[in-house]
Amino acid sequence: MADLKFSFAETFLCSAFAACFAEFCTIPLDTAKVRLQLQKKAVGDEVNLPKYRGLLGTMATIAKEERLSALWKGIVAGLHRQCIYGGLRIGLYEPVKTLLVGADYVGDIPLYQKIIAALLTGALAITVANPTDLVKVRLQAEGKFPAGIARRYYGTLDAYYTIVREEGLAALWTGLGPNIARNAIVNAAELASYDQVKQTILKIPGFSDNVLTHLLAGLGAGFFAVCIGSPIDVVKSRMMGDSGYKNTLDCFIRTLRNEGFLAFYKGFVPNFTRLGSWNVVMFLTLEQAKKAFRGELYYD
Repeated sequence: MADLKFSFAETFLCSAFAACFAEFCTIPLDTAKVRLQLQKKAVGDEVNLPKYRGLLGTMATIAKEERLSALWKGIVAGLHRQCIYGGLRIGLYEPVKTLLVGADYVGDIPLYQKIIAALLTGALAITVANPTDLVKVRLQAEGKFPAGIARRYYGTLDAYYTIVREEGLAALWTGLGPNIARNAIVNAAELASYDQVKQTILKIPGFSDNVLTHLLAGLGAGFFAVCIGSPIDVVKSRMMGDSGYKNTLDCFIRTLRNEGFLAFYKGFVPNFTRLGSWNVVMFLTLEQAKKAFRGELYYD
């Protein structure tokens, strides 16, 4: 993803900034996605209709019942997550690729090496950032509370404190298994596909390393990420949002038995809308941030 060599610190800063900007722009879509994924299917009760219907319907319901600002629930934890996870997974991607193929390697790096590098950096990054992801999902999952019912959490820091006090420090890593699987796979789909699609586009006559190329590569990265990672994403959201599951396998089996296979693609459209737009914004911002560094640091 880079023509010139950047230090880890430079790439980390550019990546963290780009990921945080994309998170702020698209978190309303993510909030809608989480609500749709956590919504259980009614069994034998036709009167109990789903509260949330579709991306726009879910966003409208949340804004109507909980105010527009509720669509940005979990934004502070989300920015915490992107600073750590976004910075590490992208910042380490190039060094790990170089480590895998060797510093003296010349030519296009094979796709499988890109996938392995992205799997490793995604798994490592989310292991560090899992507490921020947990708090973000818990805050997003909270709907409008009836009168007289106290909220579980009164903000991001209170959520961290309450979870540790009531459930123990290890609870901050609840759902780590599916989260590692989901983020390693999604990271591989995003970074490797972006890398590969961009490399392929640049070989087409008339295309150059510009905004259009970055936009097309970002959309491709988002599409591959959602298709591959959606089932794991649903299990992750349910485990983090509902402590009633024993483990990852229990969550998977109960969801499959009670709601069918399509439940694992619940919220697919908002998920693609969210990840597609997130990747476009993130990669466009990342490329521009790196160009700013490049001009400032190398061409002055």
